[in-house]
Amino acid sequence: MYSEKVMDHFSNPRNVGELESPSGIGTVGNAKCGDIMRIYLDIDENQRIRDCKFKTFGCGAAVATSSMATELVKGKTIKEAMEVTNKAVMEALDGLPPVKVHCSLLAEEAIHAALWDYAEKNGITIDGLEKPKSDIHEEEEEEEY
Repeated sequence: MYSEKVMDHFSNPRNVGELESPSGIGTVGNAKCGDIMRIYLDIDENQRIRDCKFKTFGCGAAVATSSMATELVKGKTIKEAMEVTNKAVMEALDGLPPVKVHCSLLAEEAIHAALWDYAEKNGITIDGLEKPKSDIHEEEEEEEY
């Protein structure tokens, strides 16, 4: 059912925890399934993500997608982090079962929410970034396939 990479990131999640003084924090959830994901970003003066941590309350796929998402954005510029989509997270994990696709969408939205928080704190605009949704619904997932 789950790929080896999903199982690895669930059993040995990378970047778990909080950052002491994050540049941005993004929290998103899906009320229907109960998953809640929080991503912390440390962004330097050149708008490069120095560090990224997460805390997730949810299923194994939610933990695995959070872990992979932090790996995908760490060391990237804000612009590069904006290109990390739910599809990219799923591909990096060698796929997810259809009923768990919403977990990858949460990961993408949590990154965007953390970037939004950073932009708000610094009075900047990030091209292509929209105000995050607090609850990610199933209907929105279907558009992402």
